[in-house]
Amino acid sequence: MTIHVNIGEAKTRLSELLAAAARGEEVVLNKAGVPFATLVPTPEALAIAREARVAKRQAAFGCLAEKYKDQPRTAFDIPPAMTDADYEERAGRKFG
Repeated sequence: MTIHVNIGEAKTRLSELLAAAARGEEVVLNKAGVPFATLVPTPEALAIAREARVAKRQAAFGCLAEKYKDQPRTAFDIPPAMTDADYEERAGRKFG
């Protein structure tokens, strides 16, 4: 998604626009309705943001480790998705 904003508005929303650029959105600054500049995050900023997301996810999943420590590892395995043949067989049973 591309965000177009004039320079005057960008002054008041700079932190919001920088956060959007860090998320990967294209932010274009317009001067008198004409594209003037683009905000682009540096590779270092992208790496820092990625590491922060990883740490947050690991903390979220790790918070229940103590609660489920007695469960076998196989209890958390995700079953494979249905194959096309399984889907056709199920749809045939349901809709005839």
